[in-house]
Amino acid sequence: MTGVARIPRSRGGVSGVLLILLGAWGGLVPFVGPYFHYAYTYANAPDKAWHYTSGRLWLSIVPGAAALIGGLLVVLATHRAVGVLGALLGALGGAWFIVGASVIKLAVTSGSISPGVPLSGATGPLNSATRQFLESLGFFTGTGVLIVFLAALALGRFSVVGVRDAALAEELSMEYPATSEQLTEEVSPPATTGEFPIAGSQYPASHQAETAQQEYPTATSPFRRTPPADPGPLRGPG
Repeated sequence: MTGVARIPRSRGGVSGVLLILLGAWGGLVPFVGPYFHYAYTYANAPDKAWHYTSGRLWLSIVPGAAALIGGLLVVLATHRAVGVLGALLGALGGAWFIVGASVIKLAVTSGSISPGVPLSGATGPLNSATRQFLESLGFFTGTGVLIVFLAALALGRFSVVGVRDAALAEELSMEYPATSEQLTEEVSPPATTGEFPIAGSQYPASHQAETAQQEYPTATSPFRRTPPADPGPLRGPG
């Protein structure tokens, strides 16, 4: 199981890079969007770039950083647990992009933390309603949905044991040295039985047979009668 936990570094490459880009987009768009008249306005900072507010911190920077760090973990992961952790962190950041404004509105009733209001008014071929829809989509909802999708995709890839994972586990298992018991079994000679030397030893077969006869003499039964000697051919009288 430990070997299977090791994964190729390329496992979460594409999804991790996209998580990094989306996290950077979600965290920076409130600060650079006003340059392109794509922004959320605030009471104290209407359509102003690089202006820090608590709403931009908790609703853009924090979830964007979570998605970016999660993407880095997904890209650099060589262990399954690290990749899963990065995917979960990215998913939490994406979910906060989607529901963070509603949760903050209920938790902080003073209104000190607010996402602001999307810019209104027609611009180019876009009317006011379409412009506000695209701003809310790019700042929060759409970015969060894409991050959650990519994080779920990465989580699924890290949860499945593929053929490459099994091959990597087998390769790693071959790198470990043999145990002392295995080395003893490989070095020790084959066992022999009895007092006789093994086949192919330095003693010839005749010597082995003579030694066996000396060490194990054949027992003679006391009830066995010795046949009389042959008297030879009988001859008649003279």
